[in-house]
Amino acid sequence: MYNFRTDLALERNDIYKKQNNITNQIEGIEVQNESKENIEIARVKIINEQGEKALGKPIGNYITLDIKNMKFVDDEKIKQISTVLSDELRRVIAEHITDTEDILVVGLGNIYVTPDALGPKVVPEIEVTRHILEYMPKAMPEDTRPVSAISPGVLGITGIETMEILKGIVDNIKPKMLIVIDALASRSIERISSSIQIADTGIVPGAGVENTRKEISKKTLGIPVIALGIPTVVDLASITNDCIDLFIEDLQQKAMSNEYLNKLKEQDNYTQIKEALIPKDYNMIVTPKEIDELIENMSQIVAKGINMAL
Repeated sequence: MYNFRTDLALERNDIYKKQNNITNQIEGIEVQNESKENIEIARVKIINEQGEKALGKPIGNYITLDIKNMKFVDDEKIKQISTVLSDELRRVIAEHITDTEDILVVGLGNIYVTPDALGPKVVPEIEVTRHILEYMPKAMPEDTRPVSAISPGVLGITGIETMEILKGIVDNIKPKMLIVIDALASRSIERISSSIQIADTGIVPGAGVENTRKEISKKTLGIPVIALGIPTVVDLASITNDCIDLFIEDLQQKAMSNEYLNKLKEQDNYTQIKEALIPKDYNMIVTPKEIDELIENMSQIVAKGINMAL
């Protein structure tokens, strides 16, 4: 399997095609693209074991929303993006449960580490209803969905695996579905806090930064798990690879033709760059200097999107 170093199925699809010189769709994978409200939407569907093996992701649906210039969004733009997100999320939820069945929203991550704080920042903004329906049922419309939310923290703080915490909660309150929010890793600088992925296959926390924790999915919890993630970090090898590509593009524009540069630009140099960085412990995980503002914007979008969908 390739070392994709990204949690995004769309990026994995592009990397696999590039490394194998595939111009059409990969066998076992369907990709559909759409544009809505100036947001690019890509739907990657892994339909069999061949597609699963190619991308290293389980069979299922992966929807990516690409948004540009997240540093400069205003309230109107946040509402617009949230509406598109809610439409996509509502469609995925409807494929698994009914309109009134219980949902537990889980915010993964570390509140004290900004690039990993997306999940914990979203949870306080979720409109929870389970307690109201239980203790004051007449205060809510009859078709209100029971929603609860939790941010379980991280192993280094609690000493407990997130999976163990969620297993206990699921066994006790018996939700019909989990929506898990987490920060992701990307292979592209452009996608940092500018893409949202919705997946109906669950999540393996920490996989994108080689700190894999126990899988959170239907296989491990017995109920559908929708993972909603946003890339907030990229490793140094990816940045270096992107910078080399940009440098080569600049040289190509000036030189017009150079056989060596053209060949170098066509290949994926990530593995070679990583191998050069790792011996000296230079393969750092990097996040933008504006990450505080980006996390605030994205947490608003995710919270509003979830609330509208539920």
